[in-house]
Amino acid sequence: MAPRSTYRVQMRPGFGFADAAAIADYLDDLGVGALYSSPILTPVKGSTHGYDVVDTSRANPELGGEEGRQALVRRLRELGLDFVVDIVPNHMSVEVPAQNAWWWDVLANGPASEFAGYFDIESFPVLLPVLGSDDAIDELAIKDGKLTYYDHEFPLAEGTATGTAREVHERQHYRLVNWRRAGAELNYRRFFDVTTLAGVRVEVPEVFDATHAEVLRWVADGDVQGLRVDHPDGLADPGGYARRLVERSGTWVVVEKILEPGEPLPESWGVAGTTGYDALREVCGVFVDQSAEPAFTGLARELGVPVDFAALVEECRQLITSTSLATEVRRIANHVVGVDAMSARRAVGELMVAFAVYRSYLPEHERYWAGAVERVRTAWPELAEAVAAIDTQVRADPGGELATRLQQTSGMVVAKGTEDTAFYRYSRFLALNEVGGSPDHFGVSVEEFHAAQAAREADWPAAMTTLSTHDTKRSEDVRARLAVLAELPDEFAAAVRRWTERVGIAEPTLNLLAWQTLLGAWPISTERMSAYLDKAAKEAKVRTTWVDHDEEFEAQVQAWHKSVLDDEEVAAEVAAFAEKITPYGWSNALGQKLLQLAGPGIPDVYQGTELWDLSLVDPDNRRDVDFDTRRALLGRLAGGWRPPVDDTGAAKLHLVRTVLRLRRERPELFTGYRPVRATGPAAEHVVAFERSGLIAVATRLPVRSPGWTGTDLALPAGDWTDALTGRPAAGALGDLLSDYPVAVLVRGQA
Repeated sequence: MAPRSTYRVQMRPGFGFADAAAIADYLDDLGVGALYSSPILTPVKGSTHGYDVVDTSRANPELGGEEGRQALVRRLRELGLDFVVDIVPNHMSVEVPAQNAWWWDVLANGPASEFAGYFDIESFPVLLPVLGSDDAIDELAIKDGKLTYYDHEFPLAEGTATGTAREVHERQHYRLVNWRRAGAELNYRRFFDVTTLAGVRVEVPEVFDATHAEVLRWVADGDVQGLRVDHPDGLADPGGYARRLVERSGTWVVVEKILEPGEPLPESWGVAGTTGYDALREVCGVFVDQSAEPAFTGLARELGVPVDFAALVEECRQLITSTSLATEVRRIANHVVGVDAMSARRAVGELMVAFAVYRSYLPEHERYWAGAVERVRTAWPELAEAVAAIDTQVRADPGGELATRLQQTSGMVVAKGTEDTAFYRYSRFLALNEVGGSPDHFGVSVEEFHAAQAAREADWPAAMTTLSTHDTKRSEDVRARLAVLAELPDEFAAAVRRWTERVGIAEPTLNLLAWQTLLGAWPISTERMSAYLDKAAKEAKVRTTWVDHDEEFEAQVQAWHKSVLDDEEVAAEVAAFAEKITPYGWSNALGQKLLQLAGPGIPDVYQGTELWDLSLVDPDNRRDVDFDTRRALLGRLAGGWRPPVDDTGAAKLHLVRTVLRLRRERPELFTGYRPVRATGPAAEHVVAFERSGLIAVATRLPVRSPGWTGTDLALPAGDWTDALTGRPAAGALGDLLSDYPVAVLVRGQA
């Protein structure tokens, strides 16, 4: 059974099981249905996120271990809260080999290791890209029966410890190599391009059992009521894995699957749905003024920022296939039969670039594969023979090695090329540059929004919905504020021109990104802003990268925020502009949150976002949450306080509390879906829908709104009460939205 709602917490050293148990009563008072945790199996020591698991057989000792986990479960049970846990089937950390017993055994015993088949290793010896240079092989040493390279330790195969360190190294089942060789020569599957996360062959029943035994025990014991699956696209057989997990767990399962607009989740998987990036795009998009697209395109073009998104995506994906994921392309090409190696590599690379979605699930979603094939044939006639050979081989054996590797890797190319590169270069309008988003589609119409929600209710009513996650590029409230800029395109453009002339960043794409970020997150410390811009510059890979640094440029980027603050005129203008858009951003933020919380699906609240939260990409969005302040405000709400919409964020807390409690106490209200229409001069400035005895009403495009005089909502017959104000509600929007830019109408008494 699906939870009524979830509240996501980031478990880490400093916020463990006991800390989660300490806020359980707060979550209960808020109306939350389930605590939703980041991974809690044992990761590499000191992990701040938990996705780098080294031991799947026990709860993370740095969070409190098994005793702490059980204490948390007991507390959740006392309060009637469910527990949803994030799991990571695709990979394990091999950063510190000694901490991963399976990997250590593989390095020590090679193909003879009982765990050799657990990891997706192409060949032995395994290449380990840890050396600082090719000459660093001379810096190896033998110490305490291990091969060492500074702080790195590696096992020695039995009977190989005699001779020099170089000689001993040559006898092992692994080779330590220059870290720069990882992109082109690595011979084990990774998580994207992260060499310290080795792919796990969870499609093998024995490996599935070994990696899931503890989690499934928690489910069987009634400790866990739901599972969130990280990165299913990296698996050899996502559908087979999902079906096995659902069957073995018998619980609510959602998958972190990023869907392009119009792309369906395979029904054959048997899961409840995705983790909600598709809902994020729809909800946030409906608050964007679509008429502003030409103005933002014009500004970007004027500043020298790319405006052809399709061409930029192709360029960025080609960069990825030729550099950081070149080894994956080579590995796939090795399985192509009847084609010379060079043509096979080119064809494989271009096929990955051409995918319209993250991954094709063959044979179920064959049309996406066919589309990529046709695009490459058209764009690269000289590769027609090689592409035809690959296509024939894939169709003949859709579960074979070639087809599997292509599918596993296409999502990596899309994610690294589009999300982690193009999204930082295509800085035309950042509110759209989000995981699961489509920056070239300027917002979402009201009709498109309603159609998407109706489809979710019909097909995936128990899917998760979200607005902020640990992976989003910026928080929901930053996007809400940025959406306001679409209603002030000319004013924004004029300001950016002035500011850029005085203290702009020399690289145009980063410059436009920086000004939007500054307005979206204002006020923000120099430390946070500089850290964000440093990451953005390296992800964009225009002037500097994570691998090849332009230190002079990076220093300029680091100093930019301070230079803005030091220019009194610019700083004053930025502050004034941010102050102007902030109230409208609050309106958008409340509207977004209401549509998500009241709409179809199971809503998730990311830690801390029940108040205003102006976080940027990780690690910024993993900062500590002030639960004491939230608890105090919640206590005032319980006493009947109806807060104003101001900088405390209490209005958002009031909205979240109201809707989550209704979901828990009156779940019958949250079924069905029907648009509710408005008439009058401001009709386009409201979006509303009815469930079963509940109507959600939200203001959109607040800057351009002419006011609510003469605009009415077509309420169904009956007596309606606004649960936010406690007042009877009628159709006149001027009365209905006099206190808040949103309303939660319940038939009868709320």
